[in-house]
Amino acid sequence: MVVAAGSHGANKNTIALSIRYTLLALTTSAILYPQLYQPALDTLWHDLRTSTVYKWSTFETLWTVFCYAAIEAPITAIFVRRPEWRLTRHAGRGKPKGMRRPSRRGVEALMYVAPLLLLDLTMIKKFADVPLEEMLRSGNYDFPASAFNSTGHRATFLIPSLHNFSLSSPLQVQRALPTTPPTSKRLALELIISLLIYDTLFFAFHLSMHYTPLLRTWHIPHHSHAEMHPQITNQLHVFERLGLVLLANFSLNIIGSHVLTRTLFVPMFVWLLVEIHSGMGVPWGYERVLPGGWGGGARKHAVHHANGGGGFEPFFNWWDGAWEGWGRVIGGEGG
Repeated sequence: MVVAAGSHGANKNTIALSIRYTLLALTTSAILYPQLYQPALDTLWHDLRTSTVYKWSTFETLWTVFCYAAIEAPITAIFVRRPEWRLTRHAGRGKPKGMRRPSRRGVEALMYVAPLLLLDLTMIKKFADVPLEEMLRSGNYDFPASAFNSTGHRATFLIPSLHNFSLSSPLQVQRALPTTPPTSKRLALELIISLLIYDTLFFAFHLSMHYTPLLRTWHIPHHSHAEMHPQITNQLHVFERLGLVLLANFSLNIIGSHVLTRTLFVPMFVWLLVEIHSGMGVPWGYERVLPGGWGGGARKHAVHHANGGGGFEPFFNWWDGAWEGWGRVIGGEGG
């Protein structure tokens, strides 16, 4: 048994290291040799930009729902079929209390998409590298070219603009897209930086949900379970869910991310969220893929769900370490 356990651990490390070196090679080459990837990016961006579906104002919401379903469902199946990977061991296989079949989760999906679709269909999308004129035209505004800069609208996402509602255009259904694709260097750096920004912002948001009475009531549903399992990822109060999505949007927008970066960010973001809520120690766990101590992972997040203290940072460990260190300095109040 000792030999088998050691072999199993070695196999996990081999898988994680293989993923680590593959990602490192791709990221390094994307940053140092962007010319290698540009022909493929040119073709991809041309196909996306001319796609009717990709131009929809609702694309990112629908894309997020699709990615969540495509990622969470298989991980849930693994959770049920591989009980030996569970962090909380239960006799035999089977589903823990609270886990539901996909066919019974329609209301959950509707509650997720409804507020986001409302924003999609009323607010003009503002992306980097898109002129203000094109943004406003997508929102049913038709000023003379010389008048766009004096309308009070601004290209920055920090100043939102409502769709110009009319009988001929009752909803915001299109989004204006950049004409040129990003380089692989831009994609790689934007993905890394936006993830780090989100990790910082959500640490602060998460901390406030544990220490602010009103926000704590919103956060209670996320901790209302027995055993951790993948479906807990989306077990959120509607305001917490909106906060999560808006912080992700802010993390991308504040650095002027290309729309293609946003498209690639979604599956990466969703994967990490589902993984930390999976309740499993999987061989490909990102905390194994990253250098030791960088990533939190499912085990750390399961401990947070169990005791409610520490582990406020979603993906990494740096802010949690600083918070815990500050807590020790002032007498352990940081928990």
